[in-house]
Amino acid sequence: MESIGVLMTCPIYGYLEEELAKRFRLFNPSNISEENVNSIRAVVCNTKISVDSVLIDSLPKLEIVSTFSVGYDKIDIAKCREKNIRVTNTPDVLSEDVADTAIGLALAVLRKICVSDQYVRNGHWIKSDFPLTTKFSGKAVGIVGLGRIGSAIAKRAAAFGCPISYYSRSEKTESGYKYYPNILDLASNSEVLFVACTLTKETYHIVNRQVIDALGPKGVIINIGRGQHIDQPELVSALSEGRLGGAGLDVFENEPEVPEQLLGLENVVLSPHAASDTVETCNAMADLVLSNLEAHFLNKPLLTPVV
Repeated sequence: MESIGVLMTCPIYGYLEEELAKRFRLFNPSNISEENVNSIRAVVCNTKISVDSVLIDSLPKLEIVSTFSVGYDKIDIAKCREKNIRVTNTPDVLSEDVADTAIGLALAVLRKICVSDQYVRNGHWIKSDFPLTTKFSGKAVGIVGLGRIGSAIAKRAAAFGCPISYYSRSEKTESGYKYYPNILDLASNSEVLFVACTLTKETYHIVNRQVIDALGPKGVIINIGRGQHIDQPELVSALSEGRLGGAGLDVFENEPEVPEQLLGLENVVLSPHAASDTVETCNAMADLVLSNLEAHFLNKPLLTPVV
């Protein structure tokens, strides 16, 4: 397969890049020329750079797009279908790490772990005791999107004695959790709201001012989905004004930019879109990208097809 050209849209992960270079003819955007563009038959991407119609049309021999992520909202799926280009992602292998991070963010927000760390480091503990916080155990948990990651979050929250409810495109009766047919009712009956759905036109800004206000001044939002799931200006104002109790955010609307107002708030815990970023999971994701590419070029069934 050494003659097959693979375009990596941006630096993604060292192990993945090394393995691609061993097995294929690896290109990046800076070393593509008119002479070699026809050798590129695959694109490897992540959630940072779009694989749009312009890029797709510029690669006449493109056969497959493999993303180093679960989400594929940065890929023009309609264009791929139109041109019979296969698309794969990396589900399942990162669900556990993302769910771990989601629970960690909830604990960090409610127990003010980051603030208490600074309290000790800055010598304030010598002068006075740290203010009381609130517990996570037993809180009413709402989950937006009960897919692989949402289900993994629910399993962990249930171990903390939290009653679980969810909103999803359809009811999942086998889950045993309470289903709400709309997100507003879910928010009204939740104390901690986890956002774990896929980003689509329907879920863009699914968490708006109404949803935030339904959670109220004691409510907490944890977002490990996509930044665009939440109306970010509304979230910032609600946190600043005390209309929302707190937030744990691994994703933002215009990454890597983060609203300056969030940086000074003690009721917010911020993470740099790193929920799945463990060595174990990144290696497994890379292996899945490689396996999908090899399966395609050996005319075998794809392991995790999207298209």
